[in-house]
Amino acid sequence: MSDYKSNYIQKNYVEGKVVIITGASSGFGLLTAKRIAEWGGKVVLAARNEAKLQNAVREIKESGGEACYVVADVTKKEDVFNAAAYAVTTYGKIDVLVNNAGTMPLAFFSDHEKALDKWEQCLDISLKGTLYGICAVYDQMIKQGSGHVINISSIYANFPLAGAGVYQVAKMGVQYLADSLRSECQGKIKVTTVKPTGFMRTGLSGSVINEMAIMPALTMPTEAMVKWIEEPALRPDFHDINSVSYNDPDPQILADNILYAINQPLGVDVGDITVRCSNDMFIV
Repeated sequence: MSDYKSNYIQKNYVEGKVVIITGASSGFGLLTAKRIAEWGGKVVLAARNEAKLQNAVREIKESGGEACYVVADVTKKEDVFNAAAYAVTTYGKIDVLVNNAGTMPLAFFSDHEKALDKWEQCLDISLKGTLYGICAVYDQMIKQGSGHVINISSIYANFPLAGAGVYQVAKMGVQYLADSLRSECQGKIKVTTVKPTGFMRTGLSGSVINEMAIMPALTMPTEAMVKWIEEPALRPDFHDINSVSYNDPDPQILADNILYAINQPLGVDVGDITVRCSNDMFIV
């Protein structure tokens, strides 16, 4: 008889897993690291800011979790490979890699004089960083006989829009890298692509270059968007997670969905997750 009900629904599949997370010093990455540690995972936080990494690891350990950190710039191949080697040296294996690091430099092509450097950085972080991450863990996961790579894409990868071309290329590339890896590995390495909606309450929005470049992706007119940002009291249901009008997603929601993908038995691969609000404001 199948043990589906007794094991799959109730068992904690996160406990004991070694999870590397890039961009883990803040935002989605840090929230995910904390959640995984709460569930008994061993987290290796990788990012550029050592002071933030130290604080993050301290917070996790003070809460009873297991964590360590390695300073790494994902645009540098050596840093990413060193992070993977550090995980193996520290914990003996790598069960999961979360390719989370990224920026969102939304801007129109007419903004190229002030945007080009940021666009290049975006492509380096998302595309090269994700590629380096996959390559850095690949041999170890194949040697182990199992592993899991989770790439953070975006709903922006769904359809081209004015003001988001470079960001969309980056996020579509992240998705294609994931799909190609899944096809090649045939289950030896599980692969998940996570596509979040626009989470306004994270540092990611701080990398937007031209705020008007957000508008082509929105279902609401500019005037309504301004009211939504500046006068939240007008629509408290926008900010109520228990309302179908919810339109202000808590970043913890994304961390919980990443955790869901990890918290699966070895034979189950959650290939794609799109995380939206019920009343999502984005048309992609």
